[in-house]
Amino acid sequence: MIASMSKKGTKATVLIRGARVFDPARSLDREADVLVEKGQISAISPAGRGKAPGGGVIEAAGMLLLPGFIDPHTHLRTPGREDEEDIASGTAAAAAGGYVHICAMPNTDPVVDNAAVLASLIEVAADEALVRTSFFGAISRGQAGVHLSDIWDMAGAGAVGFSDDGRPVADAALLRSALEAASLYGLPLSLHCEDSALAGAGVMNEGEVSARLGLAGMPAVAETADIARALEVAAYTGGRVHIAHVSCGRSLELIEAARAAGSFAADSQPGGAAGGQAGEPAMRITCEAAPHHLLLSDREVEGLDSSFKMNPPLRAGDDRRALVAALAAGVIDCIATDHAPHAAQEKETPFEQAPFGAIGLETAFPVLYSGLVQSGEVPLERLVLAMSTGPARAFSLPQPALAEGEEANLCLVDTKHEYDIDPARFRSKSRNSAFAGRRVRGRVLLTLAGGRVAHRDGV
Repeated sequence: MIASMSKKGTKATVLIRGARVFDPARSLDREADVLVEKGQISAISPAGRGKAPGGGVIEAAGMLLLPGFIDPHTHLRTPGREDEEDIASGTAAAAAGGYVHICAMPNTDPVVDNAAVLASLIEVAADEALVRTSFFGAISRGQAGVHLSDIWDMAGAGAVGFSDDGRPVADAALLRSALEAASLYGLPLSLHCEDSALAGAGVMNEGEVSARLGLAGMPAVAETADIARALEVAAYTGGRVHIAHVSCGRSLELIEAARAAGSFAADSQPGGAAGGQAGEPAMRITCEAAPHHLLLSDREVEGLDSSFKMNPPLRAGDDRRALVAALAAGVIDCIATDHAPHAAQEKETPFEQAPFGAIGLETAFPVLYSGLVQSGEVPLERLVLAMSTGPARAFSLPQPALAEGEEANLCLVDTKHEYDIDPARFRSKSRNSAFAGRRVRGRVLLTLAGGRVAHRDGV
């Protein structure tokens, strides 16, 4: 796997004084001074005892210092739709949300289905990306679901994994071949699970709300049936599989049952250790949930605002509550934004005609912290693990750590600052947020990625 980011700018030297330093992966939770010198965490001292360097001091009492976040599911629209997003704007949005590493999906124009396109993106990211950026290769050529893409060449070129996200892999034989090919390199498939015949021409969740609105619905069984098939094929091949954007309680039951059966016990794979930790086994089955599925239900669609149109769709309240419980229990490994930028004119059409998707890089932590942690439904520990450690383990990425000697990949959050989400302030080129106008706490003031200042706001 190759992750690229711009090397422009000097390595940061700064003392972050008096923050609550919270890294649950290392059982670290205390007020401390954190000294960063030339991009590396050189000392973590008791609060008030840190030595101020020449680079300056950030007074951070009452704030939260966290390991930087990782998003395993982002759409950067490059190449082909740079009017909606590009690598520079997408990674600026990521940094503003506290992210230090993102993984971009391959449903671009052209599709990332060969090593040449992948290599060109890695090269652009090395010049423009403000945070580390990895890229998925497509499972099938052109994401048409017919012929296997150049998985071998893309693995050698640095793909983080393979996905036909936005489209399911309908052909089980193709899915088997992809799992077997990716397994040779210890890489996972990230699967958009949807039975297209069951989903049909649906535009929202099938249920009481869709019936009342007279809109074609997408039943939950379209997701769960395809997950069941994917888990069976993955168990047979022994491949690594990641279930993208889980939206149903039943999906979680299937994933838990597969894990309990032992077919997906953690197991060493070719290609190295998970999470960048030597000797740590790769995770065979992982899953993610998006902030909008954790916080919103299909009742949001009653106003026919296309900002609430996404695939998988917002589900009923029972499914939402099941996802929240699974996040709190650690069943959900990762929070993934499924950041999907769209031009304003595309979303400003009748609900049935508007494209699926919403952006989320800049709002993920504040909406989840405000909506789930402050409500007491999810411990802060579980949220931070799902936004940092979980994605690192699922995709064998370097794990951000608040520890002496580690490269500075961290974010400073003011959890007392209350504000309304205003898309006009976004770094993203797009504005299609499902959380516009929402009152939240948790503004990211500083992000250090790769030891460099990727974002700062008021510090």
